[in-house]
Amino acid sequence: MDPAWFNLPVDRFRQGGSIDRSAARVREILLATERSPRVTLQISAERGCIMGGTDESIALLRLCAEDWAELDVSALSDGDRADAGETVMTVRGPYQMFAHLEPLLLGTLARRTRVSTNARAFVEAARPKLIMAFPARHDHWLLASGDALAAQIGGALTISADPPVNVPGVKVSPLVPQLALMPHALIALYGGETLAAAEAFAAHLGPEVQVVVPVDYENDAVHTALDVARALDDRLWGVQLATSENLVDASIIPTMGAFPPTGVNPQLVWNVRNALDAEGLGDAKILASSGVTIERIRQFEEEGAPVDAYGIGAALLASRTGFTAALVEMDSPLRVRAGSEPRPSARLERVR
Repeated sequence: MDPAWFNLPVDRFRQGGSIDRSAARVREILLATERSPRVTLQISAERGCIMGGTDESIALLRLCAEDWAELDVSALSDGDRADAGETVMTVRGPYQMFAHLEPLLLGTLARRTRVSTNARAFVEAARPKLIMAFPARHDHWLLASGDALAAQIGGALTISADPPVNVPGVKVSPLVPQLALMPHALIALYGGETLAAAEAFAAHLGPEVQVVVPVDYENDAVHTALDVARALDDRLWGVQLATSENLVDASIIPTMGAFPPTGVNPQLVWNVRNALDAEGLGDAKILASSGVTIERIRQFEEEGAPVDAYGIGAALLASRTGFTAALVEMDSPLRVRAGSEPRPSARLERVR
């Protein structure tokens, strides 16, 4: 990807400004003592993962290293699967030119790979159904665009995020139409009338865009879904079930006692699906979100719940994914750190 897409604070990083002052001081010492060792920095995965953040890390080196032309970089690609201990990137060149960037490379790879790895796990659990990722409200805005990209690398759709689905280098199935998720705030602005808000939302967007409408605002998903599906017709892709985990939808109350009734549960999905089908509105799809985990997807699938797509947010950021870096070659005698011996990989592709 074009390095400019990542909006990096280039001047700050070029001058050695970094979150990690220890790394910046290494560069300062090399410059002060006029040392210019040529090294190979080897970056390895701590555990099995789906790579994310590779393009962003290369952008850091391209734009923020002292002289990109002096560096020789090889790496796996975003979306590649890496094993624990596998080398995922090497950077060769004068160390003072990129020493201050080392923690930034590791942090970028760790964060984005965590999201892409989690997204892939959800995609594999739900396959062949869609996973839609909504990371923006679960973390700092500075991380949102890169997280959306990482989620797409993992195979999820990000219909309400920047970047949109046509990010260069990220393939999206041509079977997936242009989608837009209506926010709950618009319903509030229309006096709590979901249908009025949905009609305004659809009218605002081009006819090529299909809308996804949340139907939990009044906690009566069946009634709201029917109203919306009848009115929007082919402009509606589907309805979003996002009932709070602390609430019981109106359609569930008559059957309480046989299963956990709160939030989005298989019975609620069936209630909405059956109501839509009975009215001849079978084209309207169902997006289940709110507290979705891999375990809950497996439960829904085992029970045969008629979900068309699952929405995930905070779960994208869970778990731990990390990388380690070590100098493994130098143009003078080098004693390699224990456990960080050179591990050449034929899978790495040279960045030209």
